[in-house]
Amino acid sequence: MPRRTDTRQRVVRTAADLFRAQGYHATGINQVLAEGGAPKGSLYFHFPGGKEQLAVEAVTLAGNELCDALAAVLDSEPDSAKALAQALELLGRDLLASDFRSGCPVATVALDAASDSEPIRAACADVYARWQRLIAARTGDEDLATVVLAAIEGALLLARTRRSLDPLHAVGARLSAFLGRPRP
Repeated sequence: MPRRTDTRQRVVRTAADLFRAQGYHATGINQVLAEGGAPKGSLYFHFPGGKEQLAVEAVTLAGNELCDALAAVLDSEPDSAKALAQALELLGRDLLASDFRSGCPVATVALDAASDSEPIRAACADVYARWQRLIAARTGDEDLATVVLAAIEGALLLARTRRSLDPLHAVGARLSAFLGRPRP
């Protein structure tokens, strides 16, 4: 039986996983509470802003966790091309482990709800900005970081819809070749 004191964290974790796989609109509060093992009354106790507040916290949690994992990969490999390959490998493992149900922890929610909710849009933008800063710190180029992030996001979407890691491998190969070249 889960401890009472971890209810809030359990609900945020469950919501993050469900939003990542199903999107914001397809994920109901009753489903989050049932799968998180939380009583119905706990939602508004812990999240007075309701589902929108829960989504903001879930996107932030999942986005920060992935950022931390990517930072660890980037910090462990001095060669940028190899670090990128390891980061894409990490993302590919997540796709395979979820049977291609869970791609990017932000994209599904961003595509589904960011145009309807300013707090959700801002949370998604904040996570993407953090990822971009991480990449820019490695590449030394803000524009290149945008291209790398966009390519990875696109590869994740294609991999998920094709149920194949081939798009991640293709993007990884092209970006690695580009990152390995001397720049003017």
